[in-house]
Amino acid sequence: MRRPLVAGNWKMNTSYAEAQALAQGIRERASASPVEVVLCPPFVWLDLVRRILADTDIALGAQDVFWEDHGPYTGEVSPAQVRELCKYVIVGHSERRTLFNDTYEAVRKKCSAAIAAGLVPILAVGEDAAERESGRTEEVVCAELAAALPEPPSGPIVVAYEPIWAIGRGYPADPEEAQRIARLIRSQLAQLGCDDENTPILYGGSVSAATFEGFVSQPDIDGALVGSASLDAEQFALLVEIASRTQF
Repeated sequence: MRRPLVAGNWKMNTSYAEAQALAQGIRERASASPVEVVLCPPFVWLDLVRRILADTDIALGAQDVFWEDHGPYTGEVSPAQVRELCKYVIVGHSERRTLFNDTYEAVRKKCSAAIAAGLVPILAVGEDAAERESGRTEEVVCAELAAALPEPPSGPIVVAYEPIWAIGRGYPADPEEAQRIARLIRSQLAQLGCDDENTPILYGGSVSAATFEGFVSQPDIDGALVGSASLDAEQFALLVEIASRTQF
């Protein structure tokens, strides 16, 4: 059985004091869960959050990574640096693709470098509103997977289906539609030579406690990549509890 996973992407949010309080609040509410809990704070707070969570089983993730281990890349962070603090790293998030021009090639390089460094990529894929309306959801998702994973990965990965049109909008995808795409992702992973049955597939996009059970009860959805709800310790812990209750 795949272990449920709930990852919180704090994005570019929290001050030092807010990150400290949020990490402590999640530690108090979610550290004894059978669910794999992952926090992805901004780079500047990774060590702070690591120290707060040091004696718990809550894992850390970075929000992005470069593909070289060292060199003249001002502002970037390497897999070798990230692995000192983290188990996971988000790769290919739609905000990186659309705002920072992460191409298919860049996502592939980042994913490969993360795996080679012993990190677990949380690979984000998903269509935008125009692609959805033109009936290209399956084409886009499969293309993003194939571009990021041209060869079977040598280590574990996580795939997050995040329909771009649902992120931050307050209305998520329909759970049955998300399940259809999750099933497609699992089928595509098998075609790419991946361990599809043991790869967690997450849903992301306006996840809330009110809607989450509909997603995590689907057979191919194993948890969530959470944005704004991860900035509230009580709300995030409730998502973890729902995943635990539904999947175990």
